[in-house]
Formats: sequence, structure tokens, C-alpha cells
Amino acid sequence: MSLHSGAAFYRKEDRKMTAAERKRFVSVFDQCDVENKDYLCREDLKVAVVMLFGYKPSKSETSMMMEAGTVPNCPGMMSRSCQITGVPLEQFVSLMGRKLSAGDPYEKTRQIFSAFDLHCRGFLKLEDFRSVFARVAPRLPECTVLEAFRYHVDHDSDGHISFKDFEDVIGYGLANS
Repeated sequence: MSLHSGAAFYRKEDRKMTAAERKRFVSVFDQCDVENKDYLCREDLKVAVVMLFGYKPSKSETSMMMEAGTVPNCPGMMSRSCQITGVPLEQFVSLMGRKLSAGDPYEKTRQIFSAFDLHCRGFLKLEDFRSVFARVAPRLPECTVLEAFRYHVDHDSDGHISFKDFEDVIGYGLANS
């Protein structure tokens, strides 16, 4: 299932949310609730999704999230006098947890690979690694980047990393070894 799929909000959670993920969701909620309303309105919710997942949700996806996470501003059943205010913290955390668990790991790896593949060649070279690491970790020593490329990713020593090689490293957590 795609990370962008609206159906993701209605799926049963596949895994438990980590404490770090929850903390991140709460932090983003606090940043987006600029008026301290204790809920996110439609526009706040869109900004939160951009911050967490890197894309702006469509109108229909935003509507599904609002519908799934909104609580009425008065107790009991909704009536005509009750107006919907927005998505409060706990519902937001739950929605984002379900959205995160519905994410497609293959697609995420493909996006990371594409970010590294600056020249759209379909494979990575050492210069691609150097460029990306210079932007995201400028203080990382050159020898560390070279070692990561040569010993952890370029297993056949041909100077090229295919998506499959990259996926194996990302998928098995070897990038941190």
C-alpha cells in the first residue's frame, strides 16, 4: 500500500508505534497548533503531513483524515448545533501512526535511492555518495564516506551501486554497521 493512500487511515495498525515516533508526532502537532487550540484545523493538518511525510495531502486525503480524526466540540452525539473543530492530539498521533505503518518500505527505499542518484543514471557512483553526504552530513570525514561506499555497499567493487545493492543495505540495516 502506498504511503499516500487514503485507505491507510482505516487499516489496522501493523506494528506498535515507538516512543521516538510518538514524540515526533507530538512535537509536530505542537508546532502546527500555532494558536494553541489543542486541535489541528484542516490547514494545520496539511502542514503537519508535509512536515512528517514530505508531501502535501490532496483535498480528499485531507478530508478523510479530518473525518477519521475529528471530534465534535461538544459532548455526546453530533447535532446541528455542534460544529466540528479539528483533530486533537491523541487522534492526530493515532492517525499518523496508522499512516506511518501503512508506508511502503520499497517505495521509501526507492525515494532515498533517487535522492542519491543525482544524475538519474539508475546506479550510484562514489561522487554521488560524496555529494549527498556533503549536503546532509558536512562534518562526516571523507574516509567514512569512502569506507561506507567501498566496504558496505559496493560489494563487487565495480564502482557502481545498483538499486538492488542499495536496497539490500538499507533493508538489512547494514548502512549503520
